[in-house]
Amino acid sequence: MPFLPWKEINTVLLDMDGTLLDLHFDNQFWLEHLPKKLAEKSGRSLADCRKEMHEHYSRVSGRIEWYCLDYWAKHLDMDIVAAKREIEHLIAMRDDTLPFLDALHNSGREVVLVTNAHPGSLSLKVEHTKLDSHIDTLISTHEFGVTKESQALWHALQARLGFDPATTLFVDDSLNILEAAKTFGIGHVLAVKNPDSKQPDREVEGYPAISDYRTIIDDITNNPFENA
Repeated sequence: MPFLPWKEINTVLLDMDGTLLDLHFDNQFWLEHLPKKLAEKSGRSLADCRKEMHEHYSRVSGRIEWYCLDYWAKHLDMDIVAAKREIEHLIAMRDDTLPFLDALHNSGREVVLVTNAHPGSLSLKVEHTKLDSHIDTLISTHEFGVTKESQALWHALQARLGFDPATTLFVDDSLNILEAAKTFGIGHVLAVKNPDSKQPDREVEGYPAISDYRTIIDDITNNPFENA
């Protein structure tokens, strides 16, 4: 029996960072590189700057500000995109992403990227990975002013795309966001066990979870959507 009921899945909504791209870049940028840049700019200790940034991250977690490069640029008086480019060599697709995307496309399903990433981050990552050539539609939630953690986003997204929640699969590495999708009524969700290639796999409870999309390629190919 297939890991997921692919015959019931017509639309696939995909997160970007940690789901299609290796989260190592983002973890390095926000947890290491940006605090270091702040320390160099302010003359304060790296430990103090790291603590300050982590506390700020906690205050805005799940809100549009957390993902907004304009917000951080104003708060830190720093060109965030330029800072990201200093370690852009770390931007990389997961090894299993292209086989997964190719299988979804070849099976005739609609494939949509839905990311909380700021358009500036999305543009930088598309520049490096050419994700846009493998996905039907790319959407940054900044277009709607709310994040995937919010029910308002899911209502706006459904209105924009016209998908049937019951025949939609949503894949993300954030369990909080997967829960928001389920609350809205998304019929099928899938968690990612290994968003950061430099970290061990996580134990995921309460959701189907995967560490290598290549293990489900045959299921996707051999079980096309059956429109009842």
